[in-house]
Amino acid sequence: MKKKLLFVCIENSNRSQMSQAFAKILGGANVEAYSAGSKPSGIVNPKAIAAMKELGYDLSSHDSKSLKEVEQYAPFDAVITMGCGDACPWMPAKKFIDWQIPDPKHLEPREFNKVRDLIKEKVAGLLEELEKF
Repeated sequence: MKKKLLFVCIENSNRSQMSQAFAKILGGANVEAYSAGSKPSGIVNPKAIAAMKELGYDLSSHDSKSLKEVEQYAPFDAVITMGCGDACPWMPAKKFIDWQIPDPKHLEPREFNKVRDLIKEKVAGLLEELEKF
């Protein structure tokens, strides 16, 4: 059965966007993935677009969205926050998960890509875990 996921950070410009992309890449047809921010910046960071392009994913087609804009897709199987000190959003969900992922916004490309790769690992682990319930 298809799992519905929501990834949340403050600006919805880096971590949650890449998480959504990895959920789509790794989960394929088994996952419906969304991302949003509590205070969206309105843009997807060009560094995130470049980092994902290196892996063959076009993040430039994504938009920075508010939680209000994605609530229509609730309930979710899981809502995942990025550990950004953000007030945890409430959305109807079976499971709430908080990942401690540093904001890569001001990092150089090599360090930014380390955060991207951490996100990929976390998403892969999450998808494995979700298969169990």
